[in-house]
Amino acid sequence: MQRVVSVVAHLGFRLQALPPALCRPLSCAQTKIFGSDRVKLMESLVVGDIAELRPNQGTLSLFTNEAGGILDDLIVTNTSEGHLYVVSNAGCWEKDLALMQDKVRELQNQGRDVGLEVLDNALLALQGPTAAQVLQASVADDLKKLPFMTSAVMEVFGVSGCRVTRCGYTGEDGVEISVPAAGAVHLATALLKNPEVKLAGLAARDSLRLEAGLCLYGNDIDEHTTPVEGSLSWTLGKRRQAAMDFPGAKVIVPQLKGKVQRRRVGLMCEGAPMRAHSPILNMEGTKIGTVTSGCPSPSLKKNVAMGYVPCEYSRPGTMLLVEVRRKQQMAVVSKMPFVPTNYYTLK
Repeated sequence: MQRVVSVVAHLGFRLQALPPALCRPLSCAQTKIFGSDRVKLMESLVVGDIAELRPNQGTLSLFTNEAGGILDDLIVTNTSEGHLYVVSNAGCWEKDLALMQDKVRELQNQGRDVGLEVLDNALLALQGPTAAQVLQASVADDLKKLPFMTSAVMEVFGVSGCRVTRCGYTGEDGVEISVPAAGAVHLATALLKNPEVKLAGLAARDSLRLEAGLCLYGNDIDEHTTPVEGSLSWTLGKRRQAAMDFPGAKVIVPQLKGKVQRRRVGLMCEGAPMRAHSPILNMEGTKIGTVTSGCPSPSLKKNVAMGYVPCEYSRPGTMLLVEVRRKQQMAVVSKMPFVPTNYYTLK
């Protein structure tokens, strides 16, 4: 366990506590965008409405290219400290950083006030029904006043300068804690002393995010997938749609009102587990798509998956075939999330 916690501290991995309160390491990258033109910079790269974010409010957004493809998914928070806090995937870190740095230089050459700082922080994620209860004992702030996708800087288990954000990629309530690297081992160790908190592996993370219908970059979305195809149209800010001022807008915005060739859908079956790359067929046996993620659902005791099919096959309730281990089995297109989410919203 100590070896895992050390990886969490030194490589900036996330520690997730999942239902009832389990944890696993997951890589991420953290960046601070500052200057009076910080929103202009970010909105030149992503599809979301960053200008509308209230202080300490965050949003899931997407880096897109001029062809409308998704370069990465990320969370952008408008902090009350006067900068944007950006969390993106470590697997895309080199291209994400180059993308942001190039835009910083471009705007600076235009006389704009903007800058970028890479944060030397770990990110520890505590997820599950008891996550807030576990964390509340270690902080002075009232976590009941911290709803989903908002954050606050506070001291956690004696470590100062931690940014606690009410979010996570499991569909459950929980927080992600950005902690100075020097305090990461102490904080992770303190969390694990609570009997409610357990370390979890990749399978736990993957089954939870899949039950919640959440995409994994590189599997379910990539630079050849548009937000509309990926069923992520909700990430497109209405003002941004009208202005068509984000990369790929000329491709993406028309797709909102017209037809796209394919869409990401949920699939459910009771046969063998569907896995990534499994062919999806119509009832006549013709291949029409591919599974991108799949696993047994511990909550539903059924097998769930996501994949891409032509629009005419995307309606929930549509019966299809999936080829698993060279055998065809019945599957049904299902609404997502497969398991209702449990985000804390103050409502």
